Amino acid sequence: MKLADMSRSEYEKHTAETRDARMKWWRDARFGMFIHYGLYSQVGRNEWVMAIENYPIPEYEKLAQTFNPKPGAPREWAALAKKAGMKYMVMTTRHHEGFSLWDSKANPYNSMNLGPKRDIVREFVDACREFGLGIGFYSSLMDWHHPDGWRCAFDTAARARFTNYIKDINRELMTNYGKIDILWYDVSAPMESWEGWDSLELNKMVRELQPDIIINNRSKLPEDLGTPEGHVTPEERDWEACMTFNDISWGYVDAEQAAPYSYSPQRILKMLNTATAGKGNLLLNIGPKPDGSVPEDAVAPLTTVGAWLAENSAAVYGKKEKSKYRAANGVCGTSVDGATVYFWNWIWPDAGTMAIGGFATKLKNVTLIKDNTPVSFEQRGQRIILKDLPKMSPDRIANVAVLALEFVEPPEFNRCSYYPQLHGGRDIAGMNKI
Repeated sequence: MKLADMSRSEYEKHTAETRDARMKWWRDARFGMFIHYGLYSQVGRNEWVMAIENYPIPEYEKLAQTFNPKPGAPREWAALAKKAGMKYMVMTTRHHEGFSLWDSKANPYNSMNLGPKRDIVREFVDACREFGLGIGFYSSLMDWHHPDGWRCAFDTAARARFTNYIKDINRELMTNYGKIDILWYDVSAPMESWEGWDSLELNKMVRELQPDIIINNRSKLPEDLGTPEGHVTPEERDWEACMTFNDISWGYVDAEQAAPYSYSPQRILKMLNTATAGKGNLLLNIGPKPDGSVPEDAVAPLTTVGAWLAENSAAVYGKKEKSKYRAANGVCGTSVDGATVYFWNWIWPDAGTMAIGGFATKLKNVTLIKDNTPVSFEQRGQRIILKDLPKMSPDRIANVAVLALEFVEPPEFNRCSYYPQLHGGRDIAGMNKI
């Protein structure tokens, strides 16, 4: 049966049957770069500046004449993403302001007709392919510039025109650039249902054109993945947390002033650990400068994270299970691969020993994953003592050393197992018999 002829239930059954094959690369990738770039980048006061500062449309349109990304700007983004250990990128092809960054026939308000008179999406795609990165297109459903962008909520004819417009611009994106890996919808407003957006027909069209594509959940249909925003919170399904770089703006703001609010390498690694432990991904944003340059506050932290990932990749990339071992040590996070539990250490002990509690399964060996240095240990009941540790963290890049604990089988774990108070009065470990 053709996708176009499928009911919603048939369509969702089809996408579920193909999901594992389509998403394998994404599940292994773990870490991607979000790019918010558009006319708002010139203003430098948040990507929603048009709406929240009540810009009249004719005044805001003048920004299209001065918008002029430097040649090679997307290549600069891709080079940094690669250096940071990211595996894919997602760029705002058209944000809520309604300005398309490609040669759109459906939307004449675009970067080929105005401003640079260049197809920035094409430059982005070429840069991703040069650096071997997955290609993601962000596509807003809301549009502040289109005359039917608000009438569609109550006017039947306007709704038909606007949903056709949305289909036409996404058809262009799915047709003109070869294989695309991710379609990242955003803000389905003002209409409130998938029926209002014709999302089923829209997404069936997308999948006809791009059979391997991954689609997020923001067109009012669940599709392939959840998208927690501004917080790294695991979900039961595939999920990807999208985060700004400074918790102020997705678009460009002055890098020098933003620097005190921007993420350090350690904060990025904490988020990445939460994502990895929860079988999710981290999509970390940068907002390029008006000319498309990478903001300075992002360069050093991302370069540091990339150097760390080069030494500790086994704890991050590839197939991982959800970790239930977070509470085994108060100064470590964890990630899991079968019978191996990786402990990401945030605060290194200066006493030469560190204990890990709750494991009832025999431990085979412990190594430092950056160079496979063996670590001495004793296992006493459900307590593991790591011994003869160096005085300082052996990770000199970010002070986040990772220890691999390899068990004979996927380990049984009982949090705080010697303390029945935390288990409803049950003596799980048999340590408190009367």
